[in-house]
Amino acid sequence: MPLHLHDTLAALPAWATAAPPDTRIETDPIRLVIGWMVGAFIVTFLITRLVTRMIRAGKGPFRNVEFGDSGLHVHHQVFGIFLMLLTGAAEFAYQPSGWGESALAAAFGAGAALTLDEFALWFHLDDVYWSAEGRQSVNAVLIAAACGLLLMLGANPFDVGSGDSRPAVAAVALMNLAFALAAIFKGKVATGLIGVLIPLVAIVATLRIAKPNSPWARRRYPEGSRKHAKSLRRFPPGERTLWDRAKDAVGGAPSS
Repeated sequence: MPLHLHDTLAALPAWATAAPPDTRIETDPIRLVIGWMVGAFIVTFLITRLVTRMIRAGKGPFRNVEFGDSGLHVHHQVFGIFLMLLTGAAEFAYQPSGWGESALAAAFGAGAALTLDEFALWFHLDDVYWSAEGRQSVNAVLIAAACGLLLMLGANPFDVGSGDSRPAVAAVALMNLAFALAAIFKGKVATGLIGVLIPLVAIVATLRIAKPNSPWARRRYPEGSRKHAKSLRRFPPGERTLWDRAKDAVGGAPSS
């Protein structure tokens, strides 16, 4: 008597007839959009620094953008501000999804890079791009890139699970914010901002000695005190650290 197909399948072991596992990787749409924004931010910053260093050295086809007969120098932060305004308005007005949302995120990241690359200029209200104060622009860009990468990886200090107590989560978030602010007042801006997303970083930065020129040291480390001397030993004035050399390699060394 011939066997039917369903009889044959019934005779097979369970593992042979089980459906293959789903190996598809589901991508979080929010992380994808953040990835486009952070990627465009980093690439735009690197290209911008390459162009400005070539202009500084007088190499290549690039020149400063000047406007009018007076030769008014138009800084690239102007283009970044307009780009962020346009992409922000488009996001609120049209709220696109899919590739449209990713394109707006990338354009916003590029505008943010152009703007933060001259952070020191709008902080000091002076053209300090290639001076020692201009390092603040590189600091701002690296801090923003680090925070963006952490967000892309899913870091969220306000994430509340189904079984978590909202008051308890809020208390922990506020305590972590207090540690982050303390680290910033101790002169550790980078670790303070990153510590908003990774609590342990802010706690360690707060417990360690403050930098001698920080608001915390000026108020709590009187000149001649033991802590003031320890701060000077830990952060000698004028010393170029490995971090400073790394920033010079990325953004260009300041003029003497």
